[in-house]
Amino acid sequence: MMQVENHDDMQQLVTEIARALVDDPQAVEVEAVARDENTVLRLRVASADVGKVIGKQGRTARSMRTILSAVSMKLHHRYTLDILEEDDSGKPIDS
Repeated sequence: MMQVENHDDMQQLVTEIARALVDDPQAVEVEAVARDENTVLRLRVASADVGKVIGKQGRTARSMRTILSAVSMKLHHRYTLDILEEDDSGKPIDS
């Protein structure tokens, strides 16, 4: 039960940070994919906002990952962030 609450808190944290950065906050979606040793947080934003959450030379994304890393140390559970880019049809782009 504690793990589920942590996942929800981490999803909310990433969602709030992303919404503060983008022009279309309603398009922000964060999905938590739990695995044995870690949880992957998949962030989706409007295609026009992908650059805003990545930042110049990836600095914004790196900062978000640093925050997740710090929280991971406290919770003793690893969280990683994937920023998913979608094409105009709404399908994820495999890169």
